[in-house]
Amino acid sequence: MPAPQDPTNMPIREQMKQLIHRKQAEITKGLETLDTVTFNPDSWTRGNDGGGGTSMVLQNGSTFEKAGVNVSVVYGQLSPQAISAMKHDHKNLKLPVDAKSGLPHTEGVKFFACGLSMVVHPSNPHAPTTHLNYRYFETWNPDGTPQTWWFGGGADLTPAYLYEEDARLFHGEHKKALDKHDVTLYPRYKKWCDEYFYIKHRDETRGVGGIFFDDMDDRNPQEILAIVEDCFDALLPAYLPIIARRKDMPFSEEEKQWQLIRRGRYVEFNLVLDRGTQFGLRTPGSRTESILMSLPVTACWYYDHHPEPGSREDKLLQILKKPEEWA
Repeated sequence: MPAPQDPTNMPIREQMKQLIHRKQAEITKGLETLDTVTFNPDSWTRGNDGGGGTSMVLQNGSTFEKAGVNVSVVYGQLSPQAISAMKHDHKNLKLPVDAKSGLPHTEGVKFFACGLSMVVHPSNPHAPTTHLNYRYFETWNPDGTPQTWWFGGGADLTPAYLYEEDARLFHGEHKKALDKHDVTLYPRYKKWCDEYFYIKHRDETRGVGGIFFDDMDDRNPQEILAIVEDCFDALLPAYLPIIARRKDMPFSEEEKQWQLIRRGRYVEFNLVLDRGTQFGLRTPGSRTESILMSLPVTACWYYDHHPEPGSREDKLLQILKKPEEWA
């Protein structure tokens, strides 16, 4: 029997693809331990043999109103228009140049993108929403050699009611994961998360943050892959204990209404500001239903709503306007 292949001898894109499939199985099994219903798979493919993915979705459970854990592996041709739109956020991305004419190739560039994206919306207003996304992107020169590559991702927590011990646990687990590799990473990625998940038109952050990074290509890709895997592994220890202690708490109709208002802010960020949503909708052959999986089943927008000063709702807003250090 031949010896198993050393995964580090495989291309990074293949290692990342295997990682996201493993983590999809682990995360869905972990979340199912706190609910009475299970995830249902919904697989899809892109045209012209361009890859595809599987959305694992749980709806109307006893704990989770909606939860989705999606993996996608897509590849093909990125048009010059798509490259131009992405260059604002990804400075290294460029059209390959013809060796003879010195002019950019008009047909675009070949690309590969894979990732796992997860959003969980619990039913109980005392149980926070969470989001996770880790991804890898790569382009090639006409001769097949890599041109540009990067990793990106993160995880964050979005409560309707602030429990400081929950925020400290979530941040603490992700800090431990990053500190294993470089103690400068957590402060940078925590600040990046606060700045990225900022709803400019509301002058508030989406939640109590977590970690976020993008365009990460500043070290050996094998090392970055290890960082991503450890961050993946931080999610369940950071989130499941929070849900276990909040999912059965009593709540009032007013508290439920506040949750729906906060979900409205979540929707605003995802549709107006989120780069991942915009990238997904720009990617040729992408699946809209999977991209918009992150949206909650229910949300609301009361006109000119302001919580009572000094209330628990107001306390959350004060934190969202001036992020705290949690770890």
